[in-house]
Amino acid sequence: MVEQLSFKHFYTVEHRPGEDEHVNYRAHKRKHIGESAECECIDCKCDPCECSDWRAPMGPDGGGHSTDKAERLGEAWSVQARLRQGRNARRNKAKTKLGRVRASRRFASPEKLKSRARRAAYKLFYNKITKGIPKSELSPQRKSEIEKRLQKPAFKGRIEKIAGKLVKDVRKKEMARKNKSADAKSAPAASPQKV
Repeated sequence: MVEQLSFKHFYTVEHRPGEDEHVNYRAHKRKHIGESAECECIDCKCDPCECSDWRAPMGPDGGGHSTDKAERLGEAWSVQARLRQGRNARRNKAKTKLGRVRASRRFASPEKLKSRARRAAYKLFYNKITKGIPKSELSPQRKSEIEKRLQKPAFKGRIEKIAGKLVKDVRKKEMARKNKSADAKSAPAASPQKV
């Protein structure tokens, strides 16, 4: 009979001797894989890897959430988070490129079109605030300040309103892109071949 794997099969050295195997596994991941440990325990607001109460539910239901989730919730990124995101993007650029190629073969879903419209509206307001200065020329502090400003409810409402109007333009753009790619595929086949 095959032995069932547990956390201790994934690390060779106990980073926290005498602690639970889950605590050791998380410490191993943090040290070698670079996983963020900045998450809060619900009861004592501590690092769950150092707290014995790590089994308590965490996340939005329990009250705490990791910094990665915080980034997805729309909170402004810290300088470290930006650098980490840049490193991850460079590491995964081949996968991203492959995904882009696969996605280009399909027509975008309504959710994707809405998110593109939202991004276009966001960029519109971003450029209005920066007065056309490109993002690359802004300091990280200025970027963070602008993002915080755009996260305010007044701006969010305006962004959503403009995004609703931009969806039709985004759809037209997507249809034009698909028609262009379809024409490009059919054009070489339709042209007469030289003998």
